[in-house]
Amino acid sequence: MPLTILTDRDVGALLHSLTKEDILDLQQSLADALHYYSTSTEDDGNGCCSSYQPIRTALKRNDGQTTLFMPASSNNGIGVKIVTLSEPVNTSPVASFDALSLSSKRTASTSSSTTAFDVPPDSVASGQSTTPRGSLTLMDKEGSPRALINAEEITAFRTALASTMLFKKRTNVHDLTVFGAGKQAYWHIRLALLLRGPEIHHLNIINRSFDSAHRLIEKLYKPFDEPVTFPTLTIPSAEISDLARPKIAIITPSHTEYGRLLKSTIRGSSAIFCTTPSLEPLFPASYLTSTEGRKKGRYIAAIGSYKPHMVELHPDILRQAVEPEHGNHHHKHAKQGGAIVVDSVEACLKEAGEIIQAGLGGREVVEIGELLMLKRDAERRRQEAQQSTDELDKTGVELGSGKKRKGAAGKEHAAEKGLTEWLQRGNVIYKSVGLGLMDVVVGEDLVRLADERGLGTRIENF
Repeated sequence: MPLTILTDRDVGALLHSLTKEDILDLQQSLADALHYYSTSTEDDGNGCCSSYQPIRTALKRNDGQTTLFMPASSNNGIGVKIVTLSEPVNTSPVASFDALSLSSKRTASTSSSTTAFDVPPDSVASGQSTTPRGSLTLMDKEGSPRALINAEEITAFRTALASTMLFKKRTNVHDLTVFGAGKQAYWHIRLALLLRGPEIHHLNIINRSFDSAHRLIEKLYKPFDEPVTFPTLTIPSAEISDLARPKIAIITPSHTEYGRLLKSTIRGSSAIFCTTPSLEPLFPASYLTSTEGRKKGRYIAAIGSYKPHMVELHPDILRQAVEPEHGNHHHKHAKQGGAIVVDSVEACLKEAGEIIQAGLGGREVVEIGELLMLKRDAERRRQEAQQSTDELDKTGVELGSGKKRKGAAGKEHAAEKGLTEWLQRGNVIYKSVGLGLMDVVVGEDLVRLADERGLGTRIENF
């Protein structure tokens, strides 16, 4: 069997050549793997079963670097990703979150008009990069080497591929807000624009550095050009780029009204991607937990924090999201699902700071694999739904068990209908810390595409 080697440049060229149809196919392949991960047992003999997915091992050295070892099994073979990351550190004298005032009140001695969140929480020193650097090794079922892939770009891509599965099915995606301007932010934005571009009217990027956000926008529309130096802006028009071009705003703490803009942007967002390794919440809980904040349904994907002491969302936001629905509200609010959606219950209960600090248990989280149909079930449901009002797309990932459950009146079971209503229109939080299975499954598909398109280096009889 030949060995395919994909450098970082090869991976970048391949990922940027992907069309919307390619993305939908890759998502469906990943959705099938996650479905099997969540629902299969060892007796099923499925290679994606959670029993065959070891929890990743972290090796932290005294230089602050953390190396992750992520072995995994799929239905096509096995693989392991080994990547090294920098540890986030405090870089400014910001007080702890408990000491910050979340109200708009000022003390008599306060002469400034700024709030505690006029400066974003600490994450990573400006000179540091938290981009995972390393490689992904793939082998077939017999253990023969199949591919060696630079993992720097794939890690962000596969994370965004999973995050945008639920985003793809949202009813309203008009206002998209993204925290961060690194590779994770880039791929979340790019996939969102590929999947729902014409429907995204506003894109807000919130980041400490204006220059970094500016470079991200330039790369979106000219991915292979060297970025220019601010203040020159050379983003191509819609006639030049195939990628949709919403109205774009960059929000940084240097703005004199950052606190007001942050609050209004969060409140107005229909989808929020949090992609930073933050040590403290990115915004006050009250923005979303108050009566005004609860009126609108939002999809929030928090994928930047990956250790128990790291958080992007205030624990109160998660606690409110898992509260059971009751009928004695005196005000209108978006539907809650009673659970946080995660990539892996086991991994998130051990590693996700938001889940841990909110004190959530296994009954209050649900794996995304349990909410996604297999490809074969989605195709069957589309055939059955041709004469019905089911909200199914023509292709791509679909929500639900795939089993058409009917009541006495021949209608879809109320529980599944309520689940779909929540996932499409309600307040949904998706938390991901990453799975080796995701790397292996997406890596296998990308190697196949690279071989078909003549990308990379092939070594025969390796």
